[in-house]
Amino acid sequence: MAADIMPLSGNLDWREKLSKMTVPLPVSSDPLAMSCLKSLIENGRVSREQGIRLFENPSLSSVTSLANMVKKSRYGNNIFFNENLHVNTTNICVLACRFCAFRKGPRHPDAYALDIDEYLGRIRPLSSSIDEVHTVGGLHPNWDVEDYCRLFSATKSEFPDIHIKALTAVEIKHLSKRSSLSVENTLSMLSDAGLDSLPGGGAEILVDHVRDRICMGKESSQEYLDIHAIAHNIGMPTNCTMLFGTVETIEDRVEHLIRLREQQDFSNGFQCFVPYPFLPDKTRLPDAQLATGSEIIRVISVSRIMLDNIPHIKAYRMNIGDKLSSLALTCGADDIDGTVGHEEIMHVAGSSTRLDTSSDQLAALVSSTGSTPVKRNSNYSIFEIYASSNPSFSRVLPQIAPN
Repeated sequence: MAADIMPLSGNLDWREKLSKMTVPLPVSSDPLAMSCLKSLIENGRVSREQGIRLFENPSLSSVTSLANMVKKSRYGNNIFFNENLHVNTTNICVLACRFCAFRKGPRHPDAYALDIDEYLGRIRPLSSSIDEVHTVGGLHPNWDVEDYCRLFSATKSEFPDIHIKALTAVEIKHLSKRSSLSVENTLSMLSDAGLDSLPGGGAEILVDHVRDRICMGKESSQEYLDIHAIAHNIGMPTNCTMLFGTVETIEDRVEHLIRLREQQDFSNGFQCFVPYPFLPDKTRLPDAQLATGSEIIRVISVSRIMLDNIPHIKAYRMNIGDKLSSLALTCGADDIDGTVGHEEIMHVAGSSTRLDTSSDQLAALVSSTGSTPVKRNSNYSIFEIYASSNPSFSRVLPQIAPN
C-alpha cells in the first residue's frame, strides 16, 4: 500500500516537500505563479495582492498547476471522502435571504418541520452504511436549544456511532437568542446532547456590504467567525465555506479568504474549506454574476493556495456536480464530500447531482483522476484506503485542466 495517509493536520512539512517538487511548465513559465510558489516556501503564505492577481491571472493552467502542487505536497495522490447522509430538519425560516430557494414561510404548502421520529426515520434505512449525518435547516420560529438537544440525544441513543454534524452559525445564533443563552452555553449544551461538529454553511461572503445585499438579517461577518471560534475553543471542530458568484468582487473573495485564514491562525479549528457557486434557479437574486466552470475551478485553486493553514479543500459535488468535482481534484481539492444519500438545499436551487451514488461509484470517480480514494471519518482522524467491492465500474478517461 503505497499511498501516504495523512492526519488531520496534513503533512506538517508540506512546504519542504513543495520546495523539492518538480515544477511543472505552466508554473515555471508564469512569473506570478513562481512568485507565489516562492512565497509559500519562504514566507509560509501568499499575500492579499498575490491572491487578487491569481484571480486575475489570464493563465488558468498556471493557477491550477500550482494548487495541484500544494495539494500533492500535503496529501500525495490521496483524495478523501466519507459515507454520509443529509437530513434537513425544516425549511421554515424567519429570514428570507435573497439567494435562498430552500426557505419557506410557515403557511407555505411545501413547508415542513420534522419531528424526532421522522428525523430518525430518515436515518434508519442507511444507518448501517453511513458514519455521519449532516443536518442544517431554516430558523424555525418556535424551536429552541432544548428541541435540538432532544433531537441529538435521541439520535445518539439509537445511533451512537454516527457523527452528528449540524447547525450553521446563524442557527446557533438563533437558538441562543430563542433560549436566552450565550453562544458558548448553547454550544456546550448541544455538545453534551451529542452534537459533534459544525458545518460551515452561512459564511456566504464575509464582507458585510455584500451580506447586506444578499442575506440581510443573518449574522454579521464577525459573528460568523466568533461563533466558530467559540466552537473551536470548546473543542468542537468546524468547516467553513464561501458562496461565490452573487454580487461580490474579486477583492471581496480575497478578503473572505484572508478573514478565514486569520481566524484559523487564532482558533485553529477549521478542518475543511468548502467553496461553492451560487445556483440561480428559482431564487430571488437576478443581479447575480453567476460563475462559469473555469471560474469555479479557479476559486478552488486559489483557495488551496491562499488557505495555507486550513488542512482540506472540498469539491462540493452536490453543488458543482460530479464531472466538475473530478476536475477539481486535479486543481487543488483533496476532498469530495461523501455519498450524501439525500440533499435538499442545493437541489431546490437547481442542482442535478445524483443522490444515489454508492461508495464504489464515488471511489471510481476519484480513481478516474489518477488519485487514490481514501475513506475518512468526519474529523479526518481515521483513514482507510478504499477497496471497491465492484471493480468493474466503467473507467473514465483522464481529464485535463482547462487552459
